[in-house]
Amino acid sequence: MDVSDENLVTLSQYLQQTLNPDVNVRRPAEKFLEGIEINRNYSLLLLHLIHKPEVDMTIRVAGAVAFKNFIKRNWSVEDDQPDRIHESDRSQIKALIVTLMLSSPESIQKQLSDAISIIGKTDFPLKWPELITQMVEKFSTGDFNVINGVLRTAHSLFKKYRYEFKSNELWSEIKHVLEKLAQPLTDLLVATMNLTQTHAKDENALKVIYNSLMLVCKVFYSLNFQDLPEFFEDNMGIWMNNFHTLLTAEVKCLETSDSEESGVMQQLKSQVCDNIALYAQKYDEEFQPYLQQFVTDIWSLLVSTGLEPKFDLLVSNALQFLSSVADRNHNRYLFEAANVLNSICEKVIIPNMQFRESDKELFEDNPEEYTRRDIEGSDIDTRRRAACDLVNTLSQNFEESIINIFGSYLQVMMKQYAENPQQNWRSKDAAIYLVISMVSRGSTQKHGVTKSSQFVSVPQFCQEHILMELERPDVNDMPVLKADAIKYVMTFRSILPKEIVVGTLPQLVRHIPSESAVIHTYAACAIEKILMMRNSTNNAIVTGDDLGPLSGELLSNLFAVLDRPVSEENEYVMKAIMRSFSTLQNKVIPYLASILPKLTEKLQAVCKNPSKPHFNHYLFETFSLAIKIVCASNPGAVKSFEDVLFPIFQGILQQDIQEFIPYVFQLLSMLMEMTPPGSIPEPYMQLLPCLLAPVLWERPANISPLVRLLCAYSMQAAPQIVAQDKLGGFLGVFQKLIASKSNDHEGFHLMQHMIQHFPTEALTPFHKQIFFLLFQRLSSSKTTKYVIGLIVFFSMYAVKYSPNDLVSTIDGIQAQMFGMVLEKLLIAEMQKISGIVERKIVACGVTKLLCECPEMYTGTYQKYWTALLQALLCFFEMPRDETTFPDDHFVEIDDTPSFQTTSAKLNFANAAKSDPLQAISEPRQFLAQSLATLGSSQPGRLPTYVNSINSEALKILQGYLSKFGVQIV
Repeated sequence: MDVSDENLVTLSQYLQQTLNPDVNVRRPAEKFLEGIEINRNYSLLLLHLIHKPEVDMTIRVAGAVAFKNFIKRNWSVEDDQPDRIHESDRSQIKALIVTLMLSSPESIQKQLSDAISIIGKTDFPLKWPELITQMVEKFSTGDFNVINGVLRTAHSLFKKYRYEFKSNELWSEIKHVLEKLAQPLTDLLVATMNLTQTHAKDENALKVIYNSLMLVCKVFYSLNFQDLPEFFEDNMGIWMNNFHTLLTAEVKCLETSDSEESGVMQQLKSQVCDNIALYAQKYDEEFQPYLQQFVTDIWSLLVSTGLEPKFDLLVSNALQFLSSVADRNHNRYLFEAANVLNSICEKVIIPNMQFRESDKELFEDNPEEYTRRDIEGSDIDTRRRAACDLVNTLSQNFEESIINIFGSYLQVMMKQYAENPQQNWRSKDAAIYLVISMVSRGSTQKHGVTKSSQFVSVPQFCQEHILMELERPDVNDMPVLKADAIKYVMTFRSILPKEIVVGTLPQLVRHIPSESAVIHTYAACAIEKILMMRNSTNNAIVTGDDLGPLSGELLSNLFAVLDRPVSEENEYVMKAIMRSFSTLQNKVIPYLASILPKLTEKLQAVCKNPSKPHFNHYLFETFSLAIKIVCASNPGAVKSFEDVLFPIFQGILQQDIQEFIPYVFQLLSMLMEMTPPGSIPEPYMQLLPCLLAPVLWERPANISPLVRLLCAYSMQAAPQIVAQDKLGGFLGVFQKLIASKSNDHEGFHLMQHMIQHFPTEALTPFHKQIFFLLFQRLSSSKTTKYVIGLIVFFSMYAVKYSPNDLVSTIDGIQAQMFGMVLEKLLIAEMQKISGIVERKIVACGVTKLLCECPEMYTGTYQKYWTALLQALLCFFEMPRDETTFPDDHFVEIDDTPSFQTTSAKLNFANAAKSDPLQAISEPRQFLAQSLATLGSSQPGRLPTYVNSINSEALKILQGYLSKFGVQIV
């Protein structure tokens, strides 16, 4: 694919078509570009197009986005995947991209900057050491368009230091960056700060200059996050003095009249607050000389900053800085004085906890965002959350003082509310938030607050001030306080007495029809969380019998909400429906005749535009519950579900709705597993060729659900599969999976089902080829996970066929090869196996080798008999060996099948893990009895072998023989 004018024109035409609103124009163009992206020079063609000023800007931006996405998809290459970018393209991209990025307009610069950081994640610094030098050189240009481009890229590239785990590689990389960047960045800070004075009256210049300073501060934060670098410790004075100047700077010409959007100065000061909070939290001792000054700066900033939304992030970060400082015992002196705490409460906390007009607008006009902030905790950057955090920190360190001070404010607020509830409801709203912040001492996502202050009674406050809001007859009256009351019950559900929590259920059900989307969302969320609660014996505090009397109204109200335009795909409501099904179990059956058509209708609706992943997930979970509940008591109902769901599933597969395909496979697996063997309906067999098509197996999220579905086919339709000549397809899938480090466990899972369920004569001709593939992979990439899977497979093979077949098949590949398997795998690595079923399979397989394989006790491999028995006794009694192999890298070590995409795994569709050896309940007993049987058939031989094991192992074995009443002769 040449970089020619003709190809550039063609590429620009297709890019333009990808912007077309008509799906019939857009989709083919997207498919065309997807098809040619693996061609050599494709990425370079995009870069040339992006850099041509004569090309329409929208096409250039589309090209930049396409380039970034191409890099995101293809730059990093998995161990077992082909490289989709030619090596010469990689080199040229790295040679060109920094210069192109810096000479591009800002809209393109941002996309290319992101692409550089994506490349940098895998290539910098080892494969791209010149990148940092190229960037630093640009600081001297004096061109702020270029400088800001470099800083933006540096921010994007180094942001990963904020969340990556500590490692030697990470330290080496940061050290490399600091050596090249720390001094130039500091010089740039000083020079740019000087320019703020030089251009003090030039508004446009100041906007660019302060934007640069903001980016400098962001890069500083990333470089200092992991540890305090020596350079920044030595030059702390320069940075801290400039931070002080920036925090206290007033630049009138950059103040914005917009009350919503923050300006550059607010953003810059917010970042400075982040930087000094980082030092206060992590480098407390070194930061001490500057602490008092910054506390003063932040205090002045907080009392002088208005309540407009544009200041929210700044105020939030400033409050978080105070929380960081107050959290340290040795900083108590800054807050101890009663007048200081009073002042913080009156001038900072109470004003920033108030429910503002902007909150009211959010509550009414954007309930989804309000909910996300309030009960999901995405309000981390809001004033109210930061004020609550500060109250919580202060109340833990100055508990009595804070409770006394805030107690008086609470009384005033409640009195104001009592005097005129309709007018002064905001006072009670702030009071409830204040109480939640003051008394919470520890919480978890699953249980809410689990520990509270001893000075305030959570149940008493609930009885006096919370329940009354839920008991008001009008569910639409004073909606914000109703939402607060529901939130209080949710927050303290683990602390409040069970009778209060469960007693709120009728009120919560009553509030589901509320006109306020926030209220019906909170009510659904609270119901779901209460139904999840467990008592000290791990039993649900609300049973199906408890919920039964409410079930009709509950389900009717929840489904009615899904008919409302604002809550058609409300994830909390769907989750509450799912949890109600789970709690009610058989008691939900009478309602299903009216409910299932609504669920089916909803599924058809979301298929048209799958935009809410959580809602969709709970919808599919609810279907899996319905299938499980109904079909457990009425197996004949499987066909009814198939009749309703098959047409929808067919549509999902035909339209290639990628988000839903893994769910479809899991539900099909469930239905198939519940069908009696030998009576699989024809549509399943018609679907099979599609399931074996390679394209489906390219998507990681499909793999586990597809493997489970093929396992269901193995169990239910093995004779038909063989008759239709589809066995080769199954073996092809096995070959693909076993070659992959990520998916080899899925290959073993599939093969285990195949040898369990396929007719022996059908698989036998392929045994040698299967074993050859297994050994080929073992020699090329020996991971712990693979070795575990291989040992379990060999053991299963010995149990299903015979240990003699195992030995002869392996030796058929290479003479004496089974000796290496014994020495290097079974004896050396058996101790790594975990999982009850897997351990049983291995124990029984090894026992059969010891006791039913003449090659082991009288033939070629008798020299290994004693060592194998000793290894098996160790396996039974010693802790698991958790050492790993060098090839593991970051492959998850897990010997049981797991889902690639956790979000696509349906918990209620889970198949119970099958035990292929149910007839054997105690593997130790099986060993003792098998040894006794062998001893009887080989009189006098066995005692000699047994007595040569070490004394500890002999003692263990004698214990088994005694326990199970057998003896070896």
